[in-house]
Amino acid sequence: MYKDFDEVVEFATNFRHNLHKNPELTWEETDTAKAIREILDKHNIVYKTYAGTGTVGLLAQDKGGPHIALRGDIDALPLEEKTDVSYKSVKHQCMHACGHDGHTATLMAAAIWLKQNEDKLTNPISLVFQPAEEGGHGAKKMMEEGCLDGVDMIFGWHNWPAIKFGQAVCPEGTVMAGNGTFHITLKGLGGHSSQPEICKDPVLAASALTMALQQIVSRQVAPQDAVVVSVTSIDAISGVTVIPDSAKVEGSIRVPTNELKTKVFQQIENITKGIASAYDVEVDIDLRDRYQPTINHKDAAFKVREVLKETLGENWQSNIATPIMESEDFSYYLNEIPGAFALIGSDDGIEKHQKACHNVHYDFNDKLIKPVSISLMRLANFNF
Repeated sequence: MYKDFDEVVEFATNFRHNLHKNPELTWEETDTAKAIREILDKHNIVYKTYAGTGTVGLLAQDKGGPHIALRGDIDALPLEEKTDVSYKSVKHQCMHACGHDGHTATLMAAAIWLKQNEDKLTNPISLVFQPAEEGGHGAKKMMEEGCLDGVDMIFGWHNWPAIKFGQAVCPEGTVMAGNGTFHITLKGLGGHSSQPEICKDPVLAASALTMALQQIVSRQVAPQDAVVVSVTSIDAISGVTVIPDSAKVEGSIRVPTNELKTKVFQQIENITKGIASAYDVEVDIDLRDRYQPTINHKDAAFKVREVLKETLGENWQSNIATPIMESEDFSYYLNEIPGAFALIGSDDGIEKHQKACHNVHYDFNDKLIKPVSISLMRLANFNF
């Protein structure tokens, strides 16, 4: 038994630091899952396992009322940490650079306090510790194995360094974009750089394609629609006097709706084929769908806003523009059942809390654990 919630927060903070020091990549979260399950066992929280490293704690399953799920993701990123924190990652090219250690610890704080007050709960609660958010479609796998069976509504959140600490956003509708990637190989005819007239230059075609793809946003999409098309890689390595046989152009798109994703992918295909024809090269086009837009449900988003106002105060609302163009596999849950996803600010003026997620100098702001865990409990209808 904990004498007060601050003791739980201290426990969760230490747990967070341990997770940060020992991160694990997508679908490799074996020790992370073990640590989560050991704490749940210690606190007599019944749980089920899903997708190998996924865990769902179960509370008040005999109660009536709406079954509420709360989600925290658990995986890390393949980055070499460059912070100076005492709990810096001990693993090469593995780092909690997106704050999933903090999300896990925050959900654990809520789990422990809810368990200690389980007799006061009015409805069943599921605590979803989800693996493989970072491109691994962990939410999809968890759902396929039944983690949402019987759940009526789900809530999640992400720490956001671009928002001031004490503020947040949770709009009705799209909060985060959907994404996809394109992988285009242009096949020409290589040769000596002094004889371009007898070659079919894939580098020139790749350059033209990179420029032409930019007109999708500026000319094919309405200015009111938030769309990003980014060419992020051109691979045509060759000698300085050699025109190569092929070039590869890759990148990603971000869109607020599935309809726009279809349109943008079609434009990429059309433009690529046109450029290939104009530059007399062959082309292979690989368009890959990734995550869908994260679209909040009206009533659930309203509930989150009311809770954030109660927890953070009257000035909780950030003016950051939405949708945020990053993507989230929480979208899988929201495509299945009602729920909402919030972005909660971590910028308290300390540099490591201002660094963007996926930055090697980033660190989760521990000050978030208490207010966000309280918010999660309130979303689960617990009167904190």
